[in-house]
Amino acid sequence: MTLALRLAAKGLGQTSPNPMVGALVVKNGRIVGRGYHHGPGQPHAEILALNQAGARAKGATLYVTLEPCCHLLKRTPPCVPTVIKSGVRAVVVAMTDPNPMVKGRGVAALRRAGMTVTTGVAREEAAQLNRAYLHWLKTGRPFVILKAGMTLDGKVATAMGESRWITGPLARHDAHRLRSQVDAVIVGVGTVLKDNPTLTARLSDRPLRLAQRQPLRVVLDSTVRTPTKARVCAKQDQARTLIVTTSRASESRRQGLERAGISMSRPACAKPLRRRQGTMLADVLSGLLQRLL
Repeated sequence: MTLALRLAAKGLGQTSPNPMVGALVVKNGRIVGRGYHHGPGQPHAEILALNQAGARAKGATLYVTLEPCCHLLKRTPPCVPTVIKSGVRAVVVAMTDPNPMVKGRGVAALRRAGMTVTTGVAREEAAQLNRAYLHWLKTGRPFVILKAGMTLDGKVATAMGESRWITGPLARHDAHRLRSQVDAVIVGVGTVLKDNPTLTARLSDRPLRLAQRQPLRVVLDSTVRTPTKARVCAKQDQARTLIVTTSRASESRRQGLERAGISMSRPACAKPLRRRQGTMLADVLSGLLQRLL
């Protein structure tokens, strides 16, 4: 199962909104098939592993990091019928899928077909791997990672605001790696005006090499102060930008950004405030989730 989890982790940053899943087919102590989920609309890990195993799957054991799916309301066919037809005699599952459309039904179907099914092997590790997916199912909101750079004494710049870099090259490289693995990066308009960031995920700056997968660049900008020439607005063909505003936004500036190809959003306020000055992050996250799905 440890190897299956390592396989699943290869899908990090690629599978959203689907979970990361890895699978192995083992027969007579040897791995005869392996696979991991590459992304939405792509074959699931179990299917890839069973296809690789072919006829050798008969009588083998299938190890999978998440309960095989059994529902039809998705882009790919359910995995359970294929697992049953493959002839494997046993299935070892790291964790059941809490998705209401699955939630133990896949395991139950396999057992009805006469297979020996074991669950809970390396469950904690599997849950940690898919913590973003599990958070979404539990709360209905995206999993949020806070990224901050500061000095040892807790400062983000000099008293004059002169510092450009606080973090070193390794930390910046790690930040770009993280960007390439998430669906969106959010900053406030103050950061845009002060630092003029691009918010792209880059493999290197010299020469410039962008990561294959780019996050949605989100700017919280209540009154639309983001300049059309800001770096975060550039290269829309490579990385999209969404500016979240409020009813206080300037209509002319909003239209100017839209003409430049920038998407605009004004999320519905779940809890209206008497003196609403900016965006409520909870409302932003709820609206952002629907857009990303």
